[in-house]
Amino acid sequence: MSAGYTHAMLFNRKMIYDGRVIQVSVDTVDLPNGVRLPLEIVRHPGGAAAVALDAENRVCLLRQYRHAAGGYIYELPAGRLEANEAPDATVRRELAEEAGLSAVRWESLGAYFSSPGVFTEVIHLYLATQLGTAEAAPERGEVFEVEWWPLEVALARALSGELTDGKTIIGILRAAARKKIA
Repeated sequence: MSAGYTHAMLFNRKMIYDGRVIQVSVDTVDLPNGVRLPLEIVRHPGGAAAVALDAENRVCLLRQYRHAAGGYIYELPAGRLEANEAPDATVRRELAEEAGLSAVRWESLGAYFSSPGVFTEVIHLYLATQLGTAEAAPERGEVFEVEWWPLEVALARALSGELTDGKTIIGILRAAARKKIA
C-alpha cells in the first residue's frame, strides 16, 4: 500500500435502484487498509435547511408529517437540492415555499453528512435573519404547520432529545452557538 493511498478505491459498481430522489448501488471498494468489500450506498443530491430567526429571537419550525418517522416531527424549513442548484439558492427557495418567508441576511452554519456510513447526502445549514414575507407554495405531498419557538426553548428541546430530526438539532445548536446562547 502506498503512503498516498487515503481513500477507498472503487473496483466495481452495481446499480440496484434509480428513483426520483435517490439511487442505490453496491460498490465493491478497496479500503485504505487493503480490504476489498461490497458497500451498499444510497446516493442523494443533498439538501439545505434554514434556521430562520425573527426579531424576537424565535425560530421557525415546521410540525411536519413524515411517514418514515411514524408521524409528525419538528423540522427546520428545508429541501432537496435540485440539479445544478447551489445550496444557498435551495435554502432561499425552501424557506419561501414552506414558511412563506424571505430573509435579508444569510450566514452559513456549515454542512454535515446525514449518515456517512450509507448515504452521500450532505445537508447545508444557514442562519436566516431580518425576515420578511414571501409567497408560500408548499408541495402537494407536504403536510405541515408553521410554529415559532423562542430559540432558548428550541435549544433546550434539542438538548433534551425532544427534537429528533438531525438537521434541526444541529442547526439549532449551531445557531445558538453563533448567537452566543449555548
